[in-house]
Amino acid sequence: MKVKLLTTISFFTYQLSISQTEKLLKGKVLSQHTPLHKVEVINKTAHTSTRTNELGEFSILVKVQDSLIFFYKDSFFSRLKISQENINQNNLIVNKVLKPEELKEVVITKVEFDKVKVDADAVADVLISKNAKDLSWNTGVSDNTIREALRVSFPLKGKPKKKTELDDDRFKKLITAYCPPDFFLKDLKLKPEEKELFIDFCDSDLKSKTLLENPNVLAIMDFLYSKNEEFKKLK
Repeated sequence: MKVKLLTTISFFTYQLSISQTEKLLKGKVLSQHTPLHKVEVINKTAHTSTRTNELGEFSILVKVQDSLIFFYKDSFFSRLKISQENINQNNLIVNKVLKPEELKEVVITKVEFDKVKVDADAVADVLISKNAKDLSWNTGVSDNTIREALRVSFPLKGKPKKKTELDDDRFKKLITAYCPPDFFLKDLKLKPEEKELFIDFCDSDLKSKTLLENPNVLAIMDFLYSKNEEFKKLK
């Protein structure tokens, strides 16, 4: 009985040691059966990365429960948790869905027209002349109004309007380009109504401006996950 027990313990210990050992995993990234070149394959757990070749093939060291991120410029990133079955098969096939092609930005040229100059006195004269034809002006009954008040109250020059600065939405565009639509709900476990508030919370951090200068999918993921922990503590 003791021999069987020791054998069983040894077997499970051996299986556990195998599962914790890194293995070289090979795979291929496709989009509608077409190989994708230069897809960034990131082992988020081990903080290592590689890229696919012209045939869409890649190889990377992994172990069970490692999290792989597949990032391609024309698609959202996708994530896969490695299982023992993936390692045993050693032939991982990843299918990426490309983003719909966006229209190029339309450049609107500002056209300035000559301002029409208005003579305040001339306008007042026209209005006074028009009102002079009204019989109520010649009835002799005072209505406590000042005649030709139009000339007095007519504004000669309007105050310049303040220009409203456009909101800086570069950070929002950045994470929209890098993150899939369901990332905030499924991965960060946010409620739908919390998404915009969380993005504003991240945007207020000065580190978000650094990400705008040097966008990197791994750095963006680490930033969003760390800010999510801070965001939860504020609730």
